[in-house]
Amino acid sequence: MPPHSSQSHERRQETVTTTVDVRCTGHVRDAVGAHGFEFTFEGATLREFLEAFFAEYDVADLLIAETEAESTARGWARPPAELPGTWRKNPEGEQTRTYARICVNGRFNEHLAGFDTELEDGDRVALLNPFMFCC
Repeated sequence: MPPHSSQSHERRQETVTTTVDVRCTGHVRDAVGAHGFEFTFEGATLREFLEAFFAEYDVADLLIAETEAESTARGWARPPAELPGTWRKNPEGEQTRTYARICVNGRFNEHLAGFDTELEDGDRVALLNPFMFCC
């Protein structure tokens, strides 16, 4: 067997699959049709989970902002010149839409490693897009 073939075989054996507990709220729950279920995907990062999940469920537009404007809500109060603590934001193209969030084990993904957050079997991934009603 040529060396190239054995390398390809080794790569196939190294393919990692991860099974996470998915929780969906609001508009995502409506689109997916369930509030919670297990989801198995190839890979071990939030980015790989999202790619696989969006390939199976057409909900990317409910969660992911393509531009900065889609990820920002206009607020009523002006923030102070110096914000206390550490403030992080995912890079453009890896942000959630206004009011939508992605959490891993109860923590917003931007407080972890963003879309590069490592996932393990049994982790909980929450896809949140609440219903918003106005008067």
